[in-house]
This record gives sequence, C-alpha cells and structure tokens, in this order.
Amino acid sequence: MKYNHIFGPVPSRRLGISLGIDLVTHKICSMDCIYCECGKTTQLTLERREYVRFEDVKNELDHYWNHNVDPNYITFSGSGEPTLNSRIGEVIEYIKEKKPDIKVAVLTNSSLFSDPAVRKALLKADLVVPSLDAASKKGFARINRSNKGLEVNKLVKGIETFAKEYQGRLWLEVFILPKINDGKSDLLKLKDAIKKINPDLVQINTLDRPGTLLDIKPASRSELEKVVHTIGFHNIEIIANVDSQIKAGIQRKDVKAAIIETIHRRPCTKKDLLQILGVEKKVIDNNINLLEKEKKIIGKTRERGVFYQTLKEQ
Repeated sequence: MKYNHIFGPVPSRRLGISLGIDLVTHKICSMDCIYCECGKTTQLTLERREYVRFEDVKNELDHYWNHNVDPNYITFSGSGEPTLNSRIGEVIEYIKEKKPDIKVAVLTNSSLFSDPAVRKALLKADLVVPSLDAASKKGFARINRSNKGLEVNKLVKGIETFAKEYQGRLWLEVFILPKINDGKSDLLKLKDAIKKINPDLVQINTLDRPGTLLDIKPASRSELEKVVHTIGFHNIEIIANVDSQIKAGIQRKDVKAAIIETIHRRPCTKKDLLQILGVEKKVIDNNINLLEKEKKIIGKTRERGVFYQTLKEQ
C-alpha cells in the first residue's frame, strides 16, 4: 500500500523510532520559515479545515498497524503545520483508542495556540513540542515569515496559556541561526518568554538539512553554547545529531516508494536513508540512481553531504 499521509518510521533525535503523520498537503503552513527543510510555503494560511481526510488517515494507520511493528511514537509533523487540520484531536483520540501503548507527539510552530479549540485538541498527546524562535517582532519576521494575521506577542501568550492547561510533557524548541535571531536583545526577549512559559525542557536546535534560503548557515557549537548561557533556563539542552545506533527497521518491500515518502518531507543523505530503511547500501544506491534518472529526485550538496529531495509533487 502506498501511504500518502503517514511516513517512516524514522529514527528521531528526540523520540527514538517515530512514525510520522502529515495532516496537510505539501506545503500548507502558517509560516514560511527560512530554515524549513520542506521548502517554501506555497499556501500561507491560518485557516483551519480538514486538509487531509480523517478517514484516509485512519485507513493508512490501520493498514500500517496490521503489517508492521509498533513504533515508540506516532508524531504529527511533515509538510506543514499539523494544527491547521481541524480534526487533529480526533486522530489523536483514535490512536489512543486503538494503540494506547504508543505515545503521541505533536511538533508545532505554535501559531494557533491562541485558539482554545487547538489547545483542547492537543491535551491528550503525551508530548507537545512547540517552536519559539523569536520573541521580538523583528526577529520573528526575519526567521519565521508568518501569515500577516499572526503576531508574535499573541503567539507567545498562546504557548503560555497552553502550558498552564496541559498535563503532558512540554518541550520548547528554539531554532538558532547566526545573525538572524541570536542577537543579545533577541535572546533576552526569548529568555523572558521562556521564563513565563516554563516548559519541562528547552531544546536549542540549528540547521542540519538544507533550508528554504540557500545562504543561511548553521550555528556552531560554541555559538549554541552562548545561547544556552544567555537564556539560562534551568533545564536546557543542545540537540545532538541522531544516534547512529538507532535503526528504524522499516518493514517495506517497496523501497523506492519509501524513499519518496521520506525525502518528500525531509531531505536525506544516503547515510540517513540507510539508517531509516535498514536495507543494504546497494539497494539504496540502485533506487537513488533510478529515481534520479526518472527525474523524480535531485541531490543538493551541503556541508554534511548530498541531500536528496523530491524534484516535483509526487
């Protein structure tokens, strides 16, 4: 079966083996972040609706569960902002009903937390990871390039409100890009916002895969350590690269389709794909060569190697 709305499982730097759910199509989002690995946002919106049908997601999950080993987590992420889908709460409830032992995580850009319906929909998730890359108006505009109806003060207040209502784990992610959002005044505003939100954990991240803009660079370890020192939160960490010992062990016969499903949402090197798919190197090489000849994917050289991504809508 070809999956259109679930992908992976992939080895996650934070969650172990994670099966992804994509509740919007490529690329619908409330932001057009300059570092996004999914590419430029083509539909910038704050409108909530059923972008992906609930029944279609249920059918794909049922098929996956009948043919594969359960992952550690089912994670809402993918091509755009998952909370834009008006039925995300129902999908979470369905997973909890059918597979109560699998943990549910939601990765969100935090843009819709001012909406009580969105906050209520996420209450049954085990882990919510909201992003907050800037708390200043200028920094927010530089890095997140949001829908014009979204104000950074409203976004911060929404996270703060959700943090008070939510009983699960809340990890706040801050994405740092040198000379974009790491100025002293930017970081001090972030510090104040983080103190008010008081998450269980703050994770400092930087560029690992190609972003939307080609000229942006990842922050160095020393630059990230300075950010940690300035923010000074009691529980804060720099996210390390994925553990090379984690293997997803995907049970898929159609490796070619699995490659497309994976790199359509997150560009990968051959090494990444070897780890995710758990097949022999020659199988990855052969399928990559075939997909390049078919002009379905393209390789782009970056600091960590050649990253493959889809060339057009699949």
